[in-house]
Amino acid sequence: MRLKTYLKKNDIVEVISGEEKGKRGKIIKMLYERDKNIVRAIVEGVNLHKKHQKPRGADQPGGIIDIPLPLPVCKLALICPKCGQKTKVKREKIEGKRVRICKKCNEIID
Repeated sequence: MRLKTYLKKNDIVEVISGEEKGKRGKIIKMLYERDKNIVRAIVEGVNLHKKHQKPRGADQPGGIIDIPLPLPVCKLALICPKCGQKTKVKREKIEGKRVRICKKCNEIID
């Protein structure tokens, strides 16, 4: 069983609460924890953590790197690609396929 969410990989989202409030980015990866019923997303350029890394050979030098940590989905709002605003999503069946629709401009997001 897959946990349900209105966000998908490669969606543009905005953080709506916390230290990173107002930042926008693209979802890199979705993480599903079934036993705890938690859905988290890793967003590009948001919630960065510094990690000290040793050199791993000639091709990967050591140093301090930034790693994005996951955020709970409840702290993210979808940005409509058509109107560019934060929006809620409604789901409808069109031609036998379930699609996401922006509630502000009524355009198909998928």
